[in-house]
Amino acid sequence: MTERVVLKRGKPAPNPRARKAGAKKPPPRRKAKSARPWLAPTIAVSLAIAALGAAWLYRLPDRLWLAAANGVAAAGFEVRDVELTGNRELTTLPVYTAALDGASDSMLLVDLDEVKQRLELLPWVAEASVGRILPDRLTVDIVEREPAAIWQNEGRHQLIDVEGRVLPADDLSRFAHLPLVADKGAEAQVPDLIALLADYPALAERLEGAVWRSERRWNFHLKSGEILMMPEDEAELREALNVFVRMERDTGVTGRGFLTVDFRVPEQMIVRKGNGANDPLTTAEGTEI
Repeated sequence: MTERVVLKRGKPAPNPRARKAGAKKPPPRRKAKSARPWLAPTIAVSLAIAALGAAWLYRLPDRLWLAAANGVAAAGFEVRDVELTGNRELTTLPVYTAALDGASDSMLLVDLDEVKQRLELLPWVAEASVGRILPDRLTVDIVEREPAAIWQNEGRHQLIDVEGRVLPADDLSRFAHLPLVADKGAEAQVPDLIALLADYPALAERLEGAVWRSERRWNFHLKSGEILMMPEDEAELREALNVFVRMERDTGVTGRGFLTVDFRVPEQMIVRKGNGANDPLTTAEGTEI
């Protein structure tokens, strides 16, 4: 009797000789990995970006933050006090105005950097630092500008610092010990003048005021009434002051009735006598170059 073998389409006929007794079955085939493993993370990131874009478009974070900040302010977290330190001349009112000039007084909405910038626009403030103490206090520490001279110009007297900035002051008598400088452009020369007076204390103690003539040189008005007319050049100016100090020490220049002592010509000193009753910082007509 012959043996029938039925073949299935697509599969080879079994070979009874190919498999021996005890032979192991071949391992099952593994499924092929996906060719695009990055697809799912990319979709997730894209969705996240889209969500953030929608939130930005409708300003949801700003609105939520503003609502939260106003709610916190209503609960007591609102600026009610400004603690000021470091001030001597500056009054508290402009500090409070600068500190509370924002869009909201909520402690969460006060921009400390903006407050600092507004404070440093005040004439007396050189530097400012601002802090926040919950629930309702701002701390402000300032460094004030140092008055350096009194500037006389166009009939006005104003207090200025070493950079020539005008410092508001109601009573200038408290600053009478500072140098008095006069005329246009004198305020910009204050740093050099202060350095010069530091090198010549004999002049500093006798000086009533300094007039910046024609925006190029100094006339020094002494308390004893004399006017020292200085040259333009820095080296010649210092040499003239050396001569003045030496002569004042040895023979005396002041107190001898001189109206002017002219050092404008190098290596010369020209004196002129007079008894004029002019303003101490006003020179006679026609005596200047």
